This record gives sequence, C-alpha cells and structure tokens, in this order.
Amino acid sequence: MFKAMSITDLSTGKPVSLSVPIVQELALQDPHIVPEKYVASEQDRPSLLLPTCESDSVPVIDMSILHDNPKELEKIALAAQEWGFFQVVNHGIPGSLMERMRSVVKSFFQLPLEEKLKYEMQNNQGYGQAFVASEEQRLDWADILFLFTLPVESRDMKLWPTTPANFRETMQDYAFETKILAEKLLSVLAQGLGIRPSCFVESFGELCAAVRMNYYPPCPRPDLVLGLSPHSDASGITILLQDDKCPWVALQVRKGGEWVSIPSIPDALVINIGDHLEVISNGRYKSVEHRAVTSTNKERTSIATFYNPHNKMEVRPVPELLDDYHPCLYRKTTVFEYAMHYLSDKLEGKKSIDFLKIHENN
Repeated sequence: MFKAMSITDLSTGKPVSLSVPIVQELALQDPHIVPEKYVASEQDRPSLLLPTCESDSVPVIDMSILHDNPKELEKIALAAQEWGFFQVVNHGIPGSLMERMRSVVKSFFQLPLEEKLKYEMQNNQGYGQAFVASEEQRLDWADILFLFTLPVESRDMKLWPTTPANFRETMQDYAFETKILAEKLLSVLAQGLGIRPSCFVESFGELCAAVRMNYYPPCPRPDLVLGLSPHSDASGITILLQDDKCPWVALQVRKGGEWVSIPSIPDALVINIGDHLEVISNGRYKSVEHRAVTSTNKERTSIATFYNPHNKMEVRPVPELLDDYHPCLYRKTTVFEYAMHYLSDKLEGKKSIDFLKIHENN
C-alpha cells in the first residue's frame, strides 16, 4: 500500500506530499518480490560489501564499576574514540522496563494498518518513513514510529498511540530512565578525556530527545536491500534497545573498512556517539557509520533514543579540548540548523557532518 506522507521542503518551508509505501504491507502482499525502489545500489548491497568480521571485539562496559575502576573508565573512553560504539551493562534501567518497551513497540506494529495510520507522520513525527527526500530515492526496508519525548512541550500527544493501552505510560517511563543514563554517559565520557565531568552536560544544556522505533519485516532478498542505510547519527548520544528475540545479528558498524556485527546481549544497551558529540569533543570522540540488514523469514524491531543539546544551544568544540596542539576542527552550528541539513537528503555515510569541518585544520 502507498501512503502520501507530508514532509517539509527545506527550500521553501512548505509541506509537500510524497507517495511512500508501507513496507510491512508490501511484505504481506507479495512475500517473493522486492520492488525496484528498495534495491540498493550495487556498492551498498550487503552481498557486495566487505564481509562482516567477528563481533566479540565490540567493547562491553560495566557501568557499575566505572567510578571505582580507572581501567573501566579508560575502556569506555577508548571505545568512544576508536569505535564510536559500545554496549553497557549494569546501566540502571530495569530489565522489566526494557521488556515492557519492546512489548509495546512490537504490539503497535502488529496492529491493523488502519489503526496505525491514525498516527501517520506529520512534521517528522509519527508512523511512516523518514529520510525520504524525493520520489526517485531508493528506500530502506523498514517502517518507523518516531516521537519527540523531551522537552515535554515538544511531544505531539495525538501521535502517541493509545493502543496498546500501556504504550504512553511505558514510553514516559523509558524516556525518564534513558535521560538519567544519557547524563551519566556524558559525565563519564568527559572524565575519560580528563576534563570536568560536567563539561559535556553543560554544553548540551537542557536535553532534547526523540525515540525512533523501527520495524523490519521479512525480506525475500536480504542480499539486495538494507533495513537502514549506512549513516552516522545526528544526535549527541544514542541509546539503542535491540530485539532480544532476534535470531540473527542485524546491527552492523563500520570499523577499519569492515562491517562488524553487534549482537544482542541480555539486559545490555548499545551506545553510539552522534555527530554533535563528535563536534563538542573536537573530534576526540567519533560518530561512526552503521547500518541494519534484513532477514528472509524473520521480523525484527529496535528502539533508538537520540539525545541532543537543546535546539537553541550553539554546538561547538568545548574550550577545554582546544589548545595550540589541538586547534578547532569544526565550525559552530545549532541543533536546529544541523537537523535541517541532515533531514534534507537521504542517509548516506557521514556526509552530513562534513559541512561542519574546518578542512584547513584537518
């Protein structure tokens, strides 16, 4: 089924409508065919890229010992510098809440289409697709539900599902807990660079947050499509809750020219550095390309929470990380300016952050 989705034309500021398929419906209607619109370009197809390497080298951080164990603090700093990705355990978010969150998201995507379309995307919030810039664009094999959670006044409650019945309560609880975790991570990551623990938190100001809930239907040709195109996140820091029932590893991060699979570890959360934190840390921490692949006969969900500096904050390298040996590598921007730039085109590697780089210093 095709649905007209309203997006904002950034050149005019006016809404435009694009016809975007509901991928879940495509998969149900004809489970043997992949429409041409979803076939990735040859260089991006999973079957033609370098093989994935072993995943056991993706760092796993025990947050319960960070303050008492200098080696664990060093480990998280190195993970953010060398990988841009790591997993955290003993992070303080109850396993029961994580399971509730997975449950309500899966239940939403299993609702009849007419029920889900009550929450169809408006002004980049709601149910549908994201990063669709033109009718000709190749699309990802996924549907999403995208909601702003912080600040509270950014929430468009008419787009927050009322079915399942505990969706809103669970989302609010999860947003509260992940905010605490995000602030802890920013503090620890600042410490890892030898600067004041509050330095990054102050640079972010009042945290802004959004949650992207992804649904990846089965795909007859997973070698030809991508569930999520390679990209870095336009966030400060991202907290990802993976599908613990998924029988295959779908999340992959680019490391040293290879794609590294990140498995789902019980009660763990995947953390990745976003473009804003790369800028604020003056490149000491790196946002990294990642992607999602699909399966022939299994569905998958995932839940990404993006934490950003406040929309009105200027995003620039912190003075504590600048000196004669470490010149400023990025020009200042605002979260809003960067978001408009990021959303103006399809996902494609790290090209969005290139326009912030001061190239003569690189």
